[in-house]
Amino acid sequence: MQDRIPILHMSNFLLVTIQVDMHDRLALQLQDDLTEKISATGAQGVLIDISSLEMVDSFIGRVLGNISSMSRVLDAKTVVVGMQPAVAITLVELGLSLPGILTALNVAKGMELLSRD
Repeated sequence: MQDRIPILHMSNFLLVTIQVDMHDRLALQLQDDLTEKISATGAQGVLIDISSLEMVDSFIGRVLGNISSMSRVLDAKTVVVGMQPAVAITLVELGLSLPGILTALNVAKGMELLSRD
């Protein structure tokens, strides 16, 4: 079992590609790691690629929202990319609106969003 999700620092941004099934402890670890990394690097944006996730429950959805809120406090934008249609449907059915999270279809479009002033 993987203890951490890798966070890549690229220019002024952090890139997270989730390639494993998220469980609650891993999601919380990612939240902590991202907050520390934003603070340490002064990153202006965080791009989270969830294209490999087939399911997102309400807890993971809330953690994504928390990551976005914490990033904003640290002066960084958050973009979630690659959301599967089934994941989007589940989030809507759970009533999670994920305020403050920008979304994009893919990594390229997400980087464009982060690059805008």
